[in-house]
Amino acid sequence: MKVIHATSYSDLSRKAANIISAQVILKPHSVLGLATGSTPIGTYKQIIEWYNKGDIDFSSTITVNLDEYVGLAPTNEQSYRYFMNENLFRHINIPLENTHVPSGLAEDMEAECVNYDALITNLGGIDLQLLGIGHNGHIGFNEPNNAFEKTTHIVSLGESTIQANARFFDDIKEVPNKAITMGIKSIMQAKKILLIANGPDKKDIIEKALYGPVTPSVPASILQLHPDLTVICCFE
Repeated sequence: MKVIHATSYSDLSRKAANIISAQVILKPHSVLGLATGSTPIGTYKQIIEWYNKGDIDFSSTITVNLDEYVGLAPTNEQSYRYFMNENLFRHINIPLENTHVPSGLAEDMEAECVNYDALITNLGGIDLQLLGIGHNGHIGFNEPNNAFEKTTHIVSLGESTIQANARFFDDIKEVPNKAITMGIKSIMQAKKILLIANGPDKKDIIEKALYGPVTPSVPASILQLHPDLTVICCFE
């Protein structure tokens, strides 16, 4: 495990973007696992800036996102497909068909879970997985539980997660209470993992996740067992 303390959010974003960019430059057909939320936005902006300078080519890159809200269409401004399109995909030269986000509108959600795991397997797994971390230690939407959920699954979101995501909606009642999320097994099978955390409110959970016991009550704690984990954090 490598822990990097950034001096600011912009410094965190540059450092994270540098790791992701290096992965794509060294292996143009990389499979990138991507995350949503407020923390990665600066990283994506930096990647777009370097792409516009001609430093990175995403034409052969494939992406798989961690999760999606159940019940939101891709055109909904709060959906994670919409987020990715607006904050990254439409600003770089990645073919849209190379980008994958689990469907929150699948008629058979259980089949969607199985198919998403099969997609990742057929792609040869994830080369680099970008993660954020929730205040309760969730990664993706893997909420605190009695056991680590291994595969892609449907999850009922915890109250702290709904409260944290309410800032993106006009009313907390609009926040979906279920999501489809990549499981711990798929995340842990990524060849490299990059975890980013920003803000003083993330300090306690980062300490619990990285230095506390490995327990499903703090889902991110499983990352201690990954052989190639980089953590970039800024608590300013």
